[in-house]
Amino acid sequence: EPNTHLTCTNVKKEEVVDALQTCRDAGVKNIVALRGDPPIGQEKWEATDESFKCALDLVKFIRKEHGDFFNIAVAGYPEGHPDAILPTSQTFDELSQAEQSRCRIAPDGSLHVCNDAKYAEELAYLKAKVDAGSDIIITQMFFDCSTFAAFVQAARKIGISVPIIPGIMVLQSAAGFKKMTNFCNTRVPPTLAKQVDACGDNEQQIKQLGIELGVQMGKELIAQGVEGLHFYTLNLEKSTLAIIEKLGLTAKDRRKNKKSYL
Repeated sequence: EPNTHLTCTNVKKEEVVDALQTCRDAGVKNIVALRGDPPIGQEKWEATDESFKCALDLVKFIRKEHGDFFNIAVAGYPEGHPDAILPTSQTFDELSQAEQSRCRIAPDGSLHVCNDAKYAEELAYLKAKVDAGSDIIITQMFFDCSTFAAFVQAARKIGISVPIIPGIMVLQSAAGFKKMTNFCNTRVPPTLAKQVDACGDNEQQIKQLGIELGVQMGKELIAQGVEGLHFYTLNLEKSTLAIIEKLGLTAKDRRKNKKSYL
């Protein structure tokens, strides 16, 4: 089924009203409510309309105006929101065990982390989005399944009970991988970083690595008991389809096994 991504970036209230009515008239019931990224050329995100300063505002508005008509998904951040992943003067050994598991080593060698206090705030905000009416959580990309498992455990501990679907970024190019992980402040395990570097500019090798990684992560996440998998395809479907086939999750496989992880 189609999912409409609705953000707070560069939108006014009347545009949100129109977008929701258009979806409703077309029978589109799935909305992914997001704050959104800063517009191109703008470093810091700023609200265009004070009514919509964050995803929580969107969720509240959708439920107020449309009741239970829409199924609402919101974003979750296993490593912390990119804006909360900041440089730290602490050494790796000085970080807590939880912080070590999600800290990022930037290209210049500096450590970046969403510290434990800020991470707790992030989870509390996520719970507020769920309490306001969100039906499902789709996560930001990550490359360490244990980080996702820790995120789910922390979310459940504070009473978040809706499905949490892991977001899997499919590697398509080394340059794109580095650009995206830098933009999102994503932690890249050292082994994966070396594998990507070893591929160099060989597009076929990096795509094959992406397929292998996607299959490996998919198997680990299914073993964790996830209720679905969300693939970030970047409009390049071939690698994703290869992953789905290798995981035995094609439409034919799912009909046969009466299971669905997509």
